Amino acid sequence: MATDEGTYEYKLQHGDDFGRTYFRRFDGLAVSSLGLGSYLGDPTDAVDARYRDAVATALESGVNVVDTAINYRNQRSERAVGKAIDDADVDRDAVFVATKGGFVPFDGERPENPGEYVTREFVDSGLVAREDLARGQHAIAPDFLDDQLDRSLDNLAVDQIDLYYVHNPETQLHARSREDVYDQLEAAFTRLEERVADGDVGAYGVATWNAFRVAEGADDYLALPEVASRARKAAKAAGNTATHLRAIQLPFNVFMADAFTAEVHEGPDGPQSALWFAREAGLNVFTSASIAQGDLTGEIPADVSDQLQGDSPVQRAINFARSAPGVTSALVGMSRPEHVEENVAAGRFDPLGADAFDAVFE
Repeated sequence: MATDEGTYEYKLQHGDDFGRTYFRRFDGLAVSSLGLGSYLGDPTDAVDARYRDAVATALESGVNVVDTAINYRNQRSERAVGKAIDDADVDRDAVFVATKGGFVPFDGERPENPGEYVTREFVDSGLVAREDLARGQHAIAPDFLDDQLDRSLDNLAVDQIDLYYVHNPETQLHARSREDVYDQLEAAFTRLEERVADGDVGAYGVATWNAFRVAEGADDYLALPEVASRARKAAKAAGNTATHLRAIQLPFNVFMADAFTAEVHEGPDGPQSALWFAREAGLNVFTSASIAQGDLTGEIPADVSDQLQGDSPVQRAINFARSAPGVTSALVGMSRPEHVEENVAAGRFDPLGADAFDAVFE
């Protein structure tokens, strides 16, 4: 598991190579404000090998945040990440590993009949009740998450996952009411609080796509204040003195800035954006789609680009995400070592200050 001592030693080793606030705090850990994502790519041996090389290169170059999920590339991304952590010339206690559970995963490759596979491997086996499935592919029931967490520990070959996300819980809104989804989240959080107490998880979070950045009346909206409240109840139910809900993940980039601009969560003094609510609630934010899954490798709007530091559009796009208030780490997909080299170089530039970032939206 990542430790205070291990991550701070890593920061001391690499910190001089980077600009201001490149390393940030996650509780007592020192984590890089650039993280490696592992979502994209075909489920092939060749892509596995490229991910192993990319992750090892990143870890040896100053990136100690690695993000994955059990369903990414049919469990291959988790397995590639685990192998890379073992192969890299970096101690495990310096690496912050995050993964997710929620979408029913295939194993190595997509089956010819996905529905039949899900029924056979998960429903008929008793791992998930049919009524807990949304869209035939998603569940967050406690027993299912228990199984998925155990599989992720095996895939990653680690004793503890530093951050475990409930993955896209808004998917459940296609099958049940919002209140029922909050109840589901509370049950899931209670089980994760228990897994924290058991030492299998360091902290947990909620990874979303739409839930925290759409209007309150939208079909896939979830309220961050209610999610946080359910986590506090879960901690109490599990016998823990405080909640271990520590993070949210959501898309954020130049073209998808709703997490900063959409004031859709009720804060102490009125509506707040997801980023501001999270910051004031003490929740870390990890941004997905930080370069819009590659779309920002081209030119970004000139009025924004002119205010950002970086030698290339992708570096400036990364630094836009790193500049947003409350962001702990901007996640970027990196499946090739050459991607790592350019992306890591973004961290050698300072992010925007708060006033300069606000000015982008004026």
